[in-house]
Amino acid sequence: MNSIFDYTIEMLEEYFVSIGEKKFKAKQVFEWLYQKRVKSFDEMSNISLDLREKLKNNFSIERLKLRRKQDSKDTSKYLFELSDGNLIESVLMRHDYGISVCVSSQIGCNMGCAFCESGRLKKVRNLKASEIVLQILMIEEEIKERISSVVVMGIGEPFDNYDEVMNFIKIINDPKGIAIGARHITVSTSGLIPGIEKYSNEPLQTNLAVSLHAPNNELRNKIMPVNKAYDIEKLIDAIKKYIDKTNRRVTIEYLMLNEVNDTPECANELAKLLRGLNVYVNLIPYNETSHIEFKKSSNERVMAFYDLLKKQGINVTVRRRFGSLIDAACGQLRANEVNK
Repeated sequence: MNSIFDYTIEMLEEYFVSIGEKKFKAKQVFEWLYQKRVKSFDEMSNISLDLREKLKNNFSIERLKLRRKQDSKDTSKYLFELSDGNLIESVLMRHDYGISVCVSSQIGCNMGCAFCESGRLKKVRNLKASEIVLQILMIEEEIKERISSVVVMGIGEPFDNYDEVMNFIKIINDPKGIAIGARHITVSTSGLIPGIEKYSNEPLQTNLAVSLHAPNNELRNKIMPVNKAYDIEKLIDAIKKYIDKTNRRVTIEYLMLNEVNDTPECANELAKLLRGLNVYVNLIPYNETSHIEFKKSSNERVMAFYDLLKKQGINVTVRRRFGSLIDAACGQLRANEVNK
């Protein structure tokens, strides 16, 4: 049985028309699901008993199961259990400007990035739109606050689950849905060029982030196998085309790995690679894990890297470090649970 949370408002309109009902019923259902947060179809009091029975017989309204939660000062990490027993993670981060949540889009990941905890557990399957939507819904209900921004950057490669991720975005962006503004929604890819090209044609004002993490093919091949299929030259070309088509700035994510990609030579190469592009670089402190050999760059190395980019006219920020007191690396909480 499909989850009611899999359906965009347009998909629900099609369903109601197909059973001889009026399209406006879809908006009513959305209001019950996302504004009033009902847990049962029986609570939808302005919908006829007959239609409620049809909904009950055709759709599930079940939530995910919260298996574990870890908290630190400004970060909460959630481990959710799905109906088939698989586990996924979401991370809440509190900023001065609001609350952001990083959601997972797959169970496991096939990208195999050398520094990533998620990639140690291979992809089991894609998440349904409902399983991504419910991460947001359940966290909002648990904290009793509104989430202001969402990043699809948890476990999984979003463009390897393109259609479900797009349905998720439509649902959370819909004014009758969770109503998160498009400019507060970011999709992060490891560099799947067909996904970037497809995304550039979406009638959305959402953001794109690209996990680059290296300024040349030799280094990127070692730490990100995806580069062997879509090398840096092709990736930069795809980013240029995306910017030209959408007129939107792209975030370049760059994880700071000690004595791997944080040298002055790497900074200079990166500046040369990105010069003239409408991008900004987000330098990310690495969250170490006992399973992976990489270490985080020192603050001195991060700031030296930052200064070199800045001096060469590159827009750059250093992301504040989150979750260092909990299982902060993406996939770490799930890995610890799976490996018990």
